[in-house]
Amino acid sequence: MSTVSRPEVAPPEPWSFPAASTTTLPNGVTLLTYDVPGQYVLSIRVGLPISLTDEPRELEGVATIMARTLDEGTARHSAEEFARLLERKGVSFGAGIGDAGLTMDLDVVKGNVEDALDLLRQILTEPVFPDPEVARQVRTRLAEIDQERAVAANRGVIEFVKTLFAEDERASRPVGGTRETVTAISRDDVAAFHARHVVASGSTVVVAGDLSGLDVPTLVEAALGGWDAGPTERPSAITRSAKLAEDRCRIVFVDRPGSVQTEFVIGAPGPDRSVEGGWAPYPVIGFVVGGSPNARIDAVLREEKGYTYGIRSSFRPRRSGGLFLTAGSVRGDATVESLRLLMELLTSGCEGFSDKEVRSGVDFIAKTAPGRYATADEVADEAVTMALDGRTTQFTTDNLRDLVTVDAERLDAAFSRFAAAAGIDPDQPGSGWTIVLVGDAAEHMSGIQGLGLGTVTVVHDR
Repeated sequence: MSTVSRPEVAPPEPWSFPAASTTTLPNGVTLLTYDVPGQYVLSIRVGLPISLTDEPRELEGVATIMARTLDEGTARHSAEEFARLLERKGVSFGAGIGDAGLTMDLDVVKGNVEDALDLLRQILTEPVFPDPEVARQVRTRLAEIDQERAVAANRGVIEFVKTLFAEDERASRPVGGTRETVTAISRDDVAAFHARHVVASGSTVVVAGDLSGLDVPTLVEAALGGWDAGPTERPSAITRSAKLAEDRCRIVFVDRPGSVQTEFVIGAPGPDRSVEGGWAPYPVIGFVVGGSPNARIDAVLREEKGYTYGIRSSFRPRRSGGLFLTAGSVRGDATVESLRLLMELLTSGCEGFSDKEVRSGVDFIAKTAPGRYATADEVADEAVTMALDGRTTQFTTDNLRDLVTVDAERLDAAFSRFAAAAGIDPDQPGSGWTIVLVGDAAEHMSGIQGLGLGTVTVVHDR
């Protein structure tokens, strides 16, 4: 009986993000097109560098309400008529505001792209923001606020940003506004915010998909060439790092009497993509520490101890600065021990990373990239994300090329830079970290205090 030797599997060839064609429209719009053969549902993205700091303090949440009512009627169509048009033309539409800016998502079958661009033009330039629709979205947002305070994970994030950032920073308050500010929002406020900030200058439009037979620049200019350019410069606040609270390094316990679980939100200030030494090591650190079921955190708290279904860590870059965030829930009776173990695991990077850990993280992130970016919507999403970060998708390619060169020495150096900047010292437990717990404070308070991780403040929701 003959045997056949097992073939050797060669390492994959270097992979590059699809190349973009760039066109600048006379009104200041940057158009990026990505030809992705075989993707006959085109993905269109619009990114506007609007900062949440542009909202009036007393009307925070107005950008969220505006984003949600952009397609609720235009100068030509009522809200119901516009909804039927979107459905008839096979167009899905969504919009939202975040730290990076305002984004709009459209997906449409290739044959209807011209109609979709006209509908986009109406959304951008002719929304009427009917009183009933604005009032409905205000009511919806107020209901969300109640829900966010009721759900432990959301409640933990609210308290985390409030604790981490200085009180006068917009970043310390919910993106969608508070009950007081949202209640005050009127239709005229929404229209005024749109008129001032939803302008062409500095905006990016991305079209990705099978573009064969389409003259996309001509189609986009025909639809959006008349969009008002607005001011030539955007406010600089979007590029400024938010100030941190002087007392951010402490524990805040949001009291939920009788809770059978405890939610953790633990974080520290982290780098942005311009960090010294390159961005490539940081997603690997996040993966190794808490980015997968095989990461250090889950290996102990889930697999060994059985305290949790899963806790995740990741670096989250902003335009300037960023966060290293860890979040998840544990059994209530394991609260104190879980926090002790978590803090040990989160600072364990100061002791270094093994070659095996580094290789697992590098291989996962690098080798899954072609699959992650195989569809038009993922290509368009990445392109608009990079644009709002002041970059192009060449950064994505360069970072992936750099990623495969990351070794344990470089990972150790990256973690050391992060820890030093955040004030993390493994010899001083709790230093550098903002720790929020949502659970039964009375049940666990003495144990938490006994860990010696810092001052503990209890918050009672009413």
